[in-house]
Amino acid sequence: MSEHAMNFMPSEGFRARAKDVVENPFLRQSFRGAMDFLINKRITQFPNADELETLRTLGEQIRQYNLGKLPSLLVQLEESLTRNGIKVHWAETPDEANAIILGICQKHSAKLMVKGKSMVSEEIELNHACAAVGIEAMESDMGEYIVQLAGEKPSHIIMPAIHKTKEEIARLFHEKVEGVDYTDNVDELIQIGRKVLREKFLVADIGLSGVNFAVAETGTLCLVENEGNGRLSTTAPPVHIAITGIEKIVEKLDHVPPLLSLLTRSATGQNISTYFNMISGPRKADEKDGPTEVHLVLLDNGRTQAYADEQLRKTLQCIRCGACMNHCPVYTRIGGHAYGTTYPGPIGKIISPHMLGLEATATMATASSLCGACGEVCPVKIPIPDLLMRLREESFSAPHANPAMVGQGAGYSGLMTSVWKGWAAVYRSPALYGMVTWLGSRFSWLMPSKQGPWTSVRVPLKPAPKRLRDMLKERQ
Repeated sequence: MSEHAMNFMPSEGFRARAKDVVENPFLRQSFRGAMDFLINKRITQFPNADELETLRTLGEQIRQYNLGKLPSLLVQLEESLTRNGIKVHWAETPDEANAIILGICQKHSAKLMVKGKSMVSEEIELNHACAAVGIEAMESDMGEYIVQLAGEKPSHIIMPAIHKTKEEIARLFHEKVEGVDYTDNVDELIQIGRKVLREKFLVADIGLSGVNFAVAETGTLCLVENEGNGRLSTTAPPVHIAITGIEKIVEKLDHVPPLLSLLTRSATGQNISTYFNMISGPRKADEKDGPTEVHLVLLDNGRTQAYADEQLRKTLQCIRCGACMNHCPVYTRIGGHAYGTTYPGPIGKIISPHMLGLEATATMATASSLCGACGEVCPVKIPIPDLLMRLREESFSAPHANPAMVGQGAGYSGLMTSVWKGWAAVYRSPALYGMVTWLGSRFSWLMPSKQGPWTSVRVPLKPAPKRLRDMLKERQ
């Protein structure tokens, strides 16, 4: 766990945050419309169900193959990157990752870092760490730039500002960007953002990016994007720092095309992204552009915990497309901010417990209807519903020695365990069941009007005055 105070919102406040969104019809309509749009775009990209299943199976096999060889592939990746002139750093925690990145910045007396889109940098809260030592970290992805101006976190891993309307963005630009008049014309707003960011690219000391796929065989860092900001972030500044989780590794370049096809078609409904960057080293002597230094920070942050368990390891198959979020009936009604964690929605519910511990995320696994939509659309066939059930078991079962996860048993309640054991005993015994239901029907007036979380959104449970078996006897 990280030593510094992380700025995520604890899961205890999830219900209150979700309630705020549910009671806001405008936000609900906005989320519903945006998710329906993304769902329909994805459908158009996969008109042939058989082709989709074939590709999903291939994607699953590629991810499982590479995860199965992860330890040796990480060694091979470091050797290949070092041979290419890229400096490799290992970080177990967010604090270690921030220390490494800030150390590189301070070595170069950096004052400005321009960032391409990176969810891992959000995960370690790099912007907060930079601000603490006087370094400006500026987001260059348009959605990330918008939420940064608003002082918010991304609400979606692919579309960070999907919760904002053009009118809200127009007011934000007018208030936060010097010399900008109010306009809600989308094209003009994009141009305003681009003008600001272009100037930053020219003077930035450090460029930072994420990594979609790291190829062990060739030492290549692959970056998928649509706006060109990733390419500018990785080539214009004199120093490029890439950061990624240790699971984003593939053995060969041949493994990338199927995953790229699944990623872009599942995420935004595109055949292929506008840009696909392949970074294999710093600028060479005969090259005219590119950084003179390239660094890669490989982050653990709970991933080895997931890797150690055969079932939980499937969490690491994720390629961060966001399709599970777009199809989730919970996410589509409450949005990303209600979760309070870097990764919201179904993927957040299964990966955040490894990063933050079950103490901070014990209730997240229960924020699901278990409808199975997330598992059905996952392009690499992560069995998300099964993993949610496993996390519920880890959270609410009695603490025991040698747990699979940090914080195992965080949601355990002796009282609730006794209640469920009593329930099971009643249903195992026909005689006991008959006696309990007879008493319940005769003394239903003793049922309390307040029944915990149940009555927060439902009417109180009250036994019927007559049991079904009694009514059947009367009819006969």
